[in-house]
Amino acid sequence: MPTYVVLYKFTPEGVKTIRDSVKRAGLVRQQNAAAGFNIKEVFWTQGPYDMVAVVDAPSEEKMMGAMLNVVSAGNAMSTTMRAFDATAMSRIMATVEPLPRQAQSVPKTPAMPKAAASKNGASKNGAKAGGRTKAKAGARRR
Repeated sequence: MPTYVVLYKFTPEGVKTIRDSVKRAGLVRQQNAAAGFNIKEVFWTQGPYDMVAVVDAPSEEKMMGAMLNVVSAGNAMSTTMRAFDATAMSRIMATVEPLPRQAQSVPKTPAMPKAAASKNGASKNGAKAGGRTKAKAGARRR
């Protein structure tokens, strides 16, 4: 079964009835268990999210339907993330072909060769030969 981590934020309506949130979570857990879900954990949290749930769903489609039911109740908004345990991730990694070495590295911007820098009259700090920059040279002409 696919596993999901669901992050919830209470809506203003959910905040008004926050004292019922434990009871609501229990009811949702019972309804989802009857539909084939396994709600592993539900946590009430401090920080940017008010609740976190870890859920095994019978399918992606069933998970989507369950999330639509939760959101349509009006007490919370959610962010749902597909999660993979170490066993599933190892299986996935065994099927991934590594990219060729060149495709993995980011091409570097070629540096201006020293000969070209000397030819243009630039030094290490970008100033023209003779120690004057364009701004200084223009200032002397005035």
